[in-house]
Amino acid sequence: MDGARRRRETAGRDLPLARPRRSRRVRQVVGALLLLPAVGFVLALTLALVYSAVMPPSTLMLGRWLTLQPVSRDPVPLSAIAPALPQAVIASEDQRFCLDHGVDFGAIRDVVEDEDSPSRGASTIAMQTVKNVFLWPGRSYIRKAVEIPLALALDTLWGKRRMMEIYLNVAEWGDGIYGAQAASRHWFGKDASRLTRNEAALLAAVLPNPITRSAGRPSPGVRRRAARIQAMMGQIDGLTGCLRR
Repeated sequence: MDGARRRRETAGRDLPLARPRRSRRVRQVVGALLLLPAVGFVLALTLALVYSAVMPPSTLMLGRWLTLQPVSRDPVPLSAIAPALPQAVIASEDQRFCLDHGVDFGAIRDVVEDEDSPSRGASTIAMQTVKNVFLWPGRSYIRKAVEIPLALALDTLWGKRRMMEIYLNVAEWGDGIYGAQAASRHWFGKDASRLTRNEAALLAAVLPNPITRSAGRPSPGVRRRAARIQAMMGQIDGLTGCLRR
């Protein structure tokens, strides 16, 4: 009887020890999960330093290379792209490009408050560049939670000219067609430096959905959108000063 009693007492003393061990393992797992975003953010900033001097690919381009699909891109500096194209993109995508710091918090607040508001209206050129270079396509709160701090950081690190230069070299303008130079040669048979205002407006008009829309064979809807963009281009000259040297 005494032996059985001692075993029960010993087992009872051992039970509390199991709980701290489980709690410690839970804390370790939670800590690792919390550390992952920080590690990813530091890795992205490290790559961003490299991309300050080297033109990056987009994640869509990497996906095509990994699946052995063709990619057409010829990176060029911003000075080799007709000024009409960044002007058209700013008019169409982000008229506060030179004024914000990578994120338009007012537009984001409007989207949150209005469920029917188009999400692209809150996405700045910096946010789209971050998505194209570092993140995945599709919409999710997780991606936005990563996209916003990266856009703020890279807007400072790269500056406006480099941000626009990268954006225009990774943007998709057709199936496997990336960057302004490849798009200009494919759709108009000329270098990006020779784009007209109308051609630049057509390229900007297809950016929301470059797979179903064509700059070279524009539908009536794309032509109407391009005409609106071209009209806005004449009204935003004072909002593109950050792109000048």
